[in-house]
Formats: sequence, C-alpha cells, structure tokens
Amino acid sequence: MAFVCRLAGLALALLFSACASAPAPDPVTAPGGAPVPPVPPTPPKLAVPPVPDAFARLAPWSQAEIAPGLLAFKRSCRAITGRETGEWLAPSAPWAGRVGDWQPACAAMENAGDAASARTILETLFLPVEVMAQEGDSRFTGYFEPTIEARKQPVVPFTAPIPGPPQDMVRVGGRPMQRRPDGRLRPYPPRAQITAPTPIAYAHPADVFFLQIQGSGRLQFPDGASLRAVYHANNGHPFRSTANWLIRKGELSRGEASMQGIRAWMDRASAQERRSAMNANPRYVFFAPQPVGDPKLGPAGAAGQPLVALGSMAVDDRRHAYGVPYLVSTSAPGLGGEWSGLLVAQDTGGAIRGAVRGDIFFGTGERAGERAGTMNAPGRMWALLPRSVAERLARPARQTDDATS
Repeated sequence: MAFVCRLAGLALALLFSACASAPAPDPVTAPGGAPVPPVPPTPPKLAVPPVPDAFARLAPWSQAEIAPGLLAFKRSCRAITGRETGEWLAPSAPWAGRVGDWQPACAAMENAGDAASARTILETLFLPVEVMAQEGDSRFTGYFEPTIEARKQPVVPFTAPIPGPPQDMVRVGGRPMQRRPDGRLRPYPPRAQITAPTPIAYAHPADVFFLQIQGSGRLQFPDGASLRAVYHANNGHPFRSTANWLIRKGELSRGEASMQGIRAWMDRASAQERRSAMNANPRYVFFAPQPVGDPKLGPAGAAGQPLVALGSMAVDDRRHAYGVPYLVSTSAPGLGGEWSGLLVAQDTGGAIRGAVRGDIFFGTGERAGERAGTMNAPGRMWALLPRSVAERLARPARQTDDATS
C-alpha cells in the first residue's frame, strides 16, 4: 500500500502531531507478549434524509465545486468495479454497503459525459447522508505534495541522503526489526542511530527532515528530470514533535514554531544543533522512488489511486470506506472563504482521527502548500451513498420512530 503524508492543517500543526499518512500504530503488547488489539473506534452517527428531494434541500450542493471530485470518483469507481460484489466496501465501515451496491452507480458515472450529466446522475442514484461525530466536533485541514530541489550525488548544500528502502529491515509480527550482520534481529534503531541509509537522491538536510514528516514529495533535478519519493516504511518509533522540543529548549516561541520558523532556525543553527533538534523525533521514514507520470496528478493515496487536487480527501479509515464521495462544507482563506465541494475518500493517516475529520489534498508545489497551510476549520460532511444503501440505513431509524409514535 502506498502512503502519502499531509500538512496537517496549518504548517505548525504538522509539526505538533504525527505524520498524518503514517500507518496506524501496531497493537500494544500485554505482559507475557500477547498482542492486545486496539479498541475499535465508535462508528459515526448518520443522519439519513427523510425526503426524496434531499439534494434540492441541501444548500451547499448547489454551490459545490465538483469537477475535481468527479475525476477522483471515477478512478475509485474503476477499482470498485473490479471487486467481488458481495464484499463490504470496507469491513470497518459496513454502513457504506457492499461492493455490489456501488457497481451500478459507478457504471453510470463512467458514462457521464460532463459535469452537468454527472451531477444529474449523483442526484438520481445517490442520497446525501450527513456524518455526525459522536462527540459533536469536526475539523478539516489541508495537505500537499512538496517539491524539493535534489541532486543525484552529494554536493553542498545538498548533502543529506533521501533514504531508500532499507535492506536490513524485516517485519516480525508487523513490527520493523533490523537484521544485523550476524543474522540476529533487534528492534529497528531510532533516528539518531541511523547514519548510513541507502540514498535515492540527496537534498538539503532540512528538506529531507520535513520530507520525512510529510511522507511524500516530488524531487526536482537540475537537468529538468523529476522523481517522486513516496512513503515506504518507518522505523517503528513514535513521532515526537520537533516544534515542542525547540519550544522547551527556549529556541523558539510557540508563535515562531511554524514549519517556516523551524526551517529558518535550522538555516542559522550549527550542524550539531540541527542534528540534535532532528533527533528529538526518533521516527525515521524511508522512501521508494517512483516515476512522476502525469505531472498534474498527485501521488497515490492509501487507496491506491492518484490524488486529485481539491478532489481527494484523507479520512479516518477506521470509520470510513475508501471510494465514498463526500459533500464537504467548510472554509479557509486558501479556498476563497466559505467553500463546498465533492471530495472522495482516497487516503488516510495516523493523525486523521474522528468521524467528521477530513484532510483535503491541495496539489503539488509551493502554492499548494501555502493554500493547504490556511486550512484548519470546522465543517460538515455528507456521504453520497447509493439510494439502496441510504434507504437500508433509514429503516432502523424509521422503525424506531414508528414504535414510539
């Protein structure tokens, strides 16, 4: 599975929380070595519309930006079409129905000629079902794919290796272990003890550090060539905030501890000071090289489809199913203020937790990063479900209403 990490809301939010696209933590181990599975998250509350003209009554729908989301949804639909009809769309989200519930609607979407006809298909074959958090809160943030200047050989200031897949890593019970030269295994070491990774390229030390937080990036070389560095694995150590470490040390105030502020501090710090700050985060991420392909598309998200700017969203995959389209209503300066759009669940991350929690993909490059950095606001989201799925969800609620009337 491919992973892409995100700028979790404001640039500083990324640094105060774990990389959003890192895999979920392994189960904790109880005394005696038996793994204890994590407690399943509470499923989201769903508000099923009681009327057939649900879209007409939904104000954000009429103003929604849907073209990017349609492109993303068609790609997800192609993956859904190739699956067995009896499978759950996602075992973690049975409320989203089975693959067979989605295939007729996906076939219709594939034949949609333009945005207007696609909108008509959505209004005819789907119903908007509002997702509501049990705890009542919501949060939408943004992420992007950074572009990093790189070199194929080390040259000042591009001296830090972008680490490729580690040859000495094996997994035991899902945990990364290091195979030593004598064949013995040990837990994979923390960042401070990883000194000679196999490089796929070289970049400025600060750029490599932030790339390991963000989880994916596009490398640009002087000859015009480009390469994508995508998340491959991490060393199994927990994420620790470098921003918090610098604040505790008195190097930066909380207001200065943005991504830009930390980068400025690293530029003026000595090599030893910079290394100490980086080593405060023991997690170390390794990358796999991939060709860029279509430069207009982002990297593949956790669902396997290329991410589409303002069409793809990362969700909590413990509560949601990949491939589901959502109508999202939120606001951000980078979105021009109040905004609504069609976003498809195509990614996830360790910091994306909650029923009404989305991380919107803004695209690639500096401008996308600036826009993503403004995104940190509450909002609302409606899952657009095939009518058969939405109607099944409505039956228990209606039966309860009938019994109490």
